Amino acid sequence: MLKLDFHPSGRHFLQIPGPSPVPDRILRAMSLPTIDHRGPEFGALGLDLLAKIQRVFKTENPVMIYPASGTGAWEAALANTLSPGDRVLMFETGHFATLWHKMARRLGVEPEFLGLPGYEGWRHGVQADMIEARLREDSAQEIKAVCVVHNETSTGVTSNIAAVRRAIDSAGHPALLLVDTISGLASADYRHDEWGVDVTISGSQKGLMLPPGISFNAISDKAIEASRHNRMPKSFWAWDEILEANRNGYWPYTPSTNLLYGLNEALDMLLDEGLDHVFARHQRWAAGVRTAVQAWGLEIQCQDPDVYSPVLTGVVMPEGVDADAVRKIIYERFDLSLGMGLGKAKGKMFRIGHLGDCNDLTLIATLGGCEAGMKLAGVPLAGSGVTAALDYFAQHPLDGK
Repeated sequence: MLKLDFHPSGRHFLQIPGPSPVPDRILRAMSLPTIDHRGPEFGALGLDLLAKIQRVFKTENPVMIYPASGTGAWEAALANTLSPGDRVLMFETGHFATLWHKMARRLGVEPEFLGLPGYEGWRHGVQADMIEARLREDSAQEIKAVCVVHNETSTGVTSNIAAVRRAIDSAGHPALLLVDTISGLASADYRHDEWGVDVTISGSQKGLMLPPGISFNAISDKAIEASRHNRMPKSFWAWDEILEANRNGYWPYTPSTNLLYGLNEALDMLLDEGLDHVFARHQRWAAGVRTAVQAWGLEIQCQDPDVYSPVLTGVVMPEGVDADAVRKIIYERFDLSLGMGLGKAKGKMFRIGHLGDCNDLTLIATLGGCEAGMKLAGVPLAGSGVTAALDYFAQHPLDGK
């Protein structure tokens, strides 16, 4: 029989950039008895949840909640706003932008992929000027949507979404703006309304600190209007029935009740702490981890300090070192899981997540496992990243204490 909790002593260190470690408080909430999803108690829960999730997306417009992974929310965004044969402009920043592009093709949409060339193109954020230039060329306005990833989980790059909105507006183009912030929401600052996003896609297993299984579409009035006229086949993903049922706190199908308990608890934790404090906490953790990488004398995957991710840090191995072999040593010797390099970055780097149920000492231990594992693998290090991170955290307290 497969044993899922096989760690002999202590906790396994899950430091991948999602699914993130789930706080005990959320696990306890999810263990409560399941209730009737058509009863009055559930309706009250649903209305409360829908109001609170709007605050996290920073929107006054509806937020769809699906019992699905983020991939489902990708499909929902495309299926509700586009028709077969529609042209969309997508920007390649990493593996997940590539997967979204692949999905668009499978749905019968015609995506055009912009991006910087090669592996190096995956070390930078969305180039808003390239989007503006392409939209200006589209004099017939055949492009129906611009699709970009906010926080690219495969590379540790957080792109400037406000700049993308300005690019679309400067080009005078009516294209919808669709944004994936599956790994950014609730860890990196995100503003659906202020940034003029039409559909924002997210998921439960990253900054919201939940297991996988819930995903979201935050939608604008313009997106809702597009959904009334598009011709993409859809049923489960269709916004209209969900919008109607949500008016009273319900769903048109069976929702994931116990995950919604967990979501309710997560939202209370985030809103009680204050989103600005949450974002500052993640920025500080990220800065401490980057200090460690620099002390090791290694490269950070993201090459532009202006778009360093507060959610994860990619650590590039020296030429000739297999990052997956290093990860294997770290996992087997120190019970520590790190994110692998994906797509064009496979074997070149590993990813350290700094989100979910985490604190300074969690990250110090994580960096200790990385440092020891790299030494065992023969990776030449310039100095101690652990000591550098300890000094950084000591000298930069979050609340100035």
